Amino acid sequence: MKVRLKNAVGGLKEVKVGFSWTTFFFGFFPALFRGDLKWAVIMFITSVAIGIFTLGFGAWIPGIIFSFIYNKMYIKELLEKGYRPADDHAQSALQTKGIIAA
Repeated sequence: MKVRLKNAVGGLKEVKVGFSWTTFFFGFFPALFRGDLKWAVIMFITSVAIGIFTLGFGAWIPGIIFSFIYNKMYIKELLEKGYRPADDHAQSALQTKGIIAA
């Protein structure tokens, strides 16, 4: 499910709520392409660190974990930067997922 978020100057972003298939398949690259450098670096370092300790076999584990939580973290950061739900559908979807309070 996608929701639309807008900021005070009229900027509009459409973001997906829920599991991140792009993060699942492409790791830190979706965060990098969204301009979310902080989480791209965190995902990359986590994958490298776990890959080193498991001789490369465990480097995919952080990708699976971040697939479940990345979209929620990204939306929360957008909300902290001043974005708000653009319509009632977005408001109710974010409330249902527990991202914003009722």
